[in-house]
Amino acid sequence: MKRTAMIRHLVEKALYFKRLTPDIENEINYELTRLGYISDVDFEALELLMSEMDAGRIKLVPSN
Repeated sequence: MKRTAMIRHLVEKALYFKRLTPDIENEINYELTRLGYISDVDFEALELLMSEMDAGRIKLVPSN
């Protein structure tokens, strides 16, 4: 997989499992830090993730 699609892939993973786990969140943060910017596609994916969380369809899983 191309590294440029990693954030979108991680968001898709969270949407599929209906959970934002600490691992997924950490990987998203790592990619944002590594890239130093966010593409329009990744921004839209993150907006979708946040709206799904706000609507209660995606659960934030706390770390242990």
